[in-house]
Amino acid sequence: MARLYHLARLNDRWFRLDEPLVSAFVEQWRPKTHTFHMPFGECTITLQDVAFQLGLPVDGRYVSGCLTDFQIYIEGGRPAWEIFGECPAGADEETVRRFSRAYIMMLLGTQLFSDKSGNRIHIRWLPYIARLEKMGTYSWGSATLAWLYAVHCTV
Repeated sequence: MARLYHLARLNDRWFRLDEPLVSAFVEQWRPKTHTFHMPFGECTITLQDVAFQLGLPVDGRYVSGCLTDFQIYIEGGRPAWEIFGECPAGADEETVRRFSRAYIMMLLGTQLFSDKSGNRIHIRWLPYIARLEKMGTYSWGSATLAWLYAVHCTV
């Protein structure tokens, strides 16, 4: 429903992150030209690259806006991982949807829109998770590419 299945499969079993290689690649970023300067020339990451490599939808509604009235998305003020650590066996449909939302929130915050902390997820993604049935209508690939460029241009 969320159209993030391919992203969910990019975990330690199928995808290993070579941190030194990523760091070396990031060092080649040039903010003035928005390109990576490599020994063979300049290159950039395109929307087609994001769609192909991450399997994210690039057509659909844009991901934008800010979160207001966030108190409607919080249950009891407990940390999310305390609430959603493991889906109980025999859970009803609503419980499974809650655990799915928590898992997708983790995917968004750690694989698509991560920050330097590596352990925090921005609250701006909550409205999208709250409407699970509409998640597949967004252009997550476009949002990911925009985030990548925004993060690199502020470094």
